[in-house]
Amino acid sequence: MEAKTKNKTLTKLTPKFIASVGILAGISVLLYYILEFPIPFIPPFLKFDFSTLPALIGGFAFGPIAGFVIVLIKALLHTLISYSGGAGEIADLLVSGSFVLVASSIYAKHKTRKHAVLGMLIGTIVMTIVGGFANYFILIPFYAKIMPLDKIMDMCGPYINSTLDYVLFGAIPFNIIKGLILSAITFVTYKHISRILH
Repeated sequence: MEAKTKNKTLTKLTPKFIASVGILAGISVLLYYILEFPIPFIPPFLKFDFSTLPALIGGFAFGPIAGFVIVLIKALLHTLISYSGGAGEIADLLVSGSFVLVASSIYAKHKTRKHAVLGMLIGTIVMTIVGGFANYFILIPFYAKIMPLDKIMDMCGPYINSTLDYVLFGAIPFNIIKGLILSAITFVTYKHISRILH
């Protein structure tokens, strides 16, 4: 999974670097808009999408800051049509951003398959923890201002009766599944995509 390039200055603000990050950010935004779907047995507020994938690939190719910038651009642009008053975008920035930063930072130290897998696994763990806090302190409080909390819990299924239940049986499993799927796709595709990017 090691990505080698003759251009050592690619991660600086060269036109090629800016264009690559811009393209990945554009793909991320498109994926956020057009590919979003629920996961069975997971509360309907939590929908899976592939928009973090270009950011993770960008983080591996150009470094963690580039990956985070892609997540940031996606969040900012999605805020323009947001129905959550920015709460959902803030949560996504924290959750996806933590995943990309951790995974790509570990991979940047040693660009090997082992460190790619290690980075994505640790990134998934961190994302799951951050996602739990983001849902508990940001998303659920926001939606509770729109409708009563008990009605929100009723929409989540019979096994979820409180915000803590939502985090334990909804947000945590969701982010574990999301992290593992994105990691698997990145592991399989990154080497081929990095050749194009570099």
